[in-house]
Amino acid sequence: MAAPQDVHVRICNQEIVKFDLEVKALIQDIRDCSGPLGALTELNTKVKEKFQQLRHRIQELEQLAKEQDKESEKQLLLQEVENHKKQMLSNQTSWRKANLTCKIAIDNLEKAELLRGGDLLRQRKTTKESLAQTSSTITESLMGISRMMSQQVQQSEEAMQTLVNSSRTILDANEEFKSMSGTIQLGRKLITKYNRRELTDKLLIFLALALFLATVLYILKKRLFPFL
Repeated sequence: MAAPQDVHVRICNQEIVKFDLEVKALIQDIRDCSGPLGALTELNTKVKEKFQQLRHRIQELEQLAKEQDKESEKQLLLQEVENHKKQMLSNQTSWRKANLTCKIAIDNLEKAELLRGGDLLRQRKTTKESLAQTSSTITESLMGISRMMSQQVQQSEEAMQTLVNSSRTILDANEEFKSMSGTIQLGRKLITKYNRRELTDKLLIFLALALFLATVLYILKKRLFPFL
């Protein structure tokens, strides 16, 4: 069964390796950081915390090494402590270089943004002029459309007036047609009445002629044939 001290040494070594890997990952994040400065400051704060935890664990391992009973184990652990310290110093050097690289990148980015800002100002000026020209063109187009719509409205009013006049003419013609229809019906009635009267007159003439002929025949009969 492993002694409690050996377990403590193993746990301490595992935590040192873990913090070392976390520091390396944060340093790589700093290399990849392109700003702003707030993001870089936040990453540096995390690196400082990890370095503090790493240093504490290395000191703890060094104390455990000094407490070893066997000289060989003691020297072995002290050698591991020395290796961890060298690795921490290497990480600190990489950290400083990463910060320098990141700050140079941020400075270059800010310069580029300033230059781009000048280009944006010129572009905005050009854009404003273009917008003004476009606005003028649109205004002219709208005025042309307004005039055309006014002409269309006027034409529509004239067409409507023509339709009203045509409708009035049709109504007048319809009234005249109704009047003529009444006159025609009255004429038809008069013609029918005249035809009936003519038939009656013809019948009366025929009867009068028949009576006249009968009277003549009667007179002739009395004179020529008195004995009959």
